[in-house]
Amino acid sequence: MNSQAIALPVQRATAMRGLFLVFTALVLLLAQTMIAQARESMADLAEQISPSVVNITTTTTIAAATDNQPTLPDGSPFEDFFKNFRDRQPQGEGNQRRPRRSQALGSGFVISEDGYIITNNHVIEGSDEILIEFFSGKELPATIVGTDPTTDIAVLKVESEEPLPFVSFGDSDIMRVGDWVMAVGNPLGQGFSVSAGIVSARNRALSGSYDDFIQTDAAINRGNSGGPLFNMDGDVVGVNTAILSPNGGSIGIGFSMASNVVSRVVDQLQEFGETRRGWLGVRIQDVDADVADAIGLQEAAGALVTDVPDGPAMEAGILAGDVILSFDGQDVSDTRELVRIVGYSDIGKAVRVVVFRDGETQTVLVTLGRREKVDKVVPASVPGPADDPVEEEIFGLTISEMNDELREQLGLKTSASGLVVKDVAEDSKAFEKGLRAGDVITEAGQQKVASIAALQERIEVATEAGRKSLLLLVRRGGDPRFVALAIQ
Repeated sequence: MNSQAIALPVQRATAMRGLFLVFTALVLLLAQTMIAQARESMADLAEQISPSVVNITTTTTIAAATDNQPTLPDGSPFEDFFKNFRDRQPQGEGNQRRPRRSQALGSGFVISEDGYIITNNHVIEGSDEILIEFFSGKELPATIVGTDPTTDIAVLKVESEEPLPFVSFGDSDIMRVGDWVMAVGNPLGQGFSVSAGIVSARNRALSGSYDDFIQTDAAINRGNSGGPLFNMDGDVVGVNTAILSPNGGSIGIGFSMASNVVSRVVDQLQEFGETRRGWLGVRIQDVDADVADAIGLQEAAGALVTDVPDGPAMEAGILAGDVILSFDGQDVSDTRELVRIVGYSDIGKAVRVVVFRDGETQTVLVTLGRREKVDKVVPASVPGPADDPVEEEIFGLTISEMNDELREQLGLKTSASGLVVKDVAEDSKAFEKGLRAGDVITEAGQQKVASIAALQERIEVATEAGRKSLLLLVRRGGDPRFVALAIQ
């Protein structure tokens, strides 16, 4: 075979590779052009959704205050001055100052053609009058249908002779970090305004038990509260609620309550005028690696039950020390997730709860109660007073058996029992785990302990079982929590 015959296939291959590279470059250029065009303007989307967004003005009457000017002694050189000053002040009947009216601004959005409107609870809380201004300039008074301070959501209602433009909730769970979003509202009282950005983070928690915030860098300022956060399909995926800012203005860290949380709350407020959340009736804490090892759980997951007051869980047989792994068919990764799942469940529903107890899983059937009807729970005291207290140092703790003097010092009931922590070595693991003088250890290895001997026995049992740590139930001011300490 001559050299020309060999060169021909090589030249063809080189040409094909060149064509492929040119084609690939053209495809990438076209894609970048399309993306740039998509990002260049959101005018169509803004035009589509703006008619459903409203400005909200609230008016609050601040009660008149009695005349509380300083009282001066007779003959004071300032007596006539203050008298003349008070006389010049506007006054009502009974020598009281007149009530004054305060206004506040916020945002909201219409979710039905018959006039249901969503906003933040803090926008309308305590208001006497609520005025809705629509994109067209029309104004209508609104009434409150229901509020939920827990998620900071409120449902309002206006009466309109004509059907109102409205928007629908989207699925916030499918939103991804990096997705484009648009915020619409009334920032700083400037009227209708649109800002765009991306989803910066998901599943943010601020302070509430049911928080599920979308974090965005779309500009959100005062007055945007209650306004919608849209996806690029024009569906509401969040309600703009809060910002993180040292100066009160947008620095690109805004939070919108996820629509999948809001829609559940709205449905209940529309139907009942109030929320109706499920209640399990347990106190819980997260499971860390030390706790998992102490109880023989392979993975640090689930919600560890620290206390079971009277309620659905106690009636079903759930015990302190159980780890809830699954609730109504859904895996439980931590306490926050369990609270949300239970809260979203129907009252009176019988659900299967899978717990880890004594090295194995068990299924318990629980009929849920209603969260809103629950008063503040006071944990039941643990019986078993101890006499002739003994002190000993264990785990870097100076521990004493309970007696009447210690009960009185700690403000405990006469029936309270356990081991009192009198001192904690600052270089100990116990100090790192947060144990302090005054704490009361009521359980060790998921068994009640009222004596030093009982604690030492639990340490021996854990050691023989090959455990690296021992699980203690510690109460402080009545609040229980589990702490796993390494066995030395």
